Amino acid sequence: MYALLNHMIFWQDGAVEWLNGRAPAMPEHASGSWPGASAPTTRAEWLEAVRHFQTGLTRLERAAKRAALARKGRTKSALTMLADIAMHNSYHAGQVALLRQVLRKWPPPSGGMTW
Repeated sequence: MYALLNHMIFWQDGAVEWLNGRAPAMPEHASGSWPGASAPTTRAEWLEAVRHFQTGLTRLERAAKRAALARKGRTKSALTMLADIAMHNSYHAGQVALLRQVLRKWPPPSGGMTW
């Protein structure tokens, strides 16, 4: 799941850069969007990746609030970029939930919404 989280961070950070008017570095191949190791070496490394993702969500929200959503950028509108990253994060969040179910780690032991 660490590799998946870093992949999500890669694209989320790129979306923020794009929304802020910069051109994020694009990988030459798809494998370039899966940076880093497949697993953290320490708990602190895992927690730092989680923090980076969460901070990225805040940065994404700020960039979205400043963006002219309908104005077309270099290749698409800001609204399309936001929809793309929302779908990307949702897709991979579903993978995480499925993996956690397989590992019998879902639902979270702390509880949450139940139906």
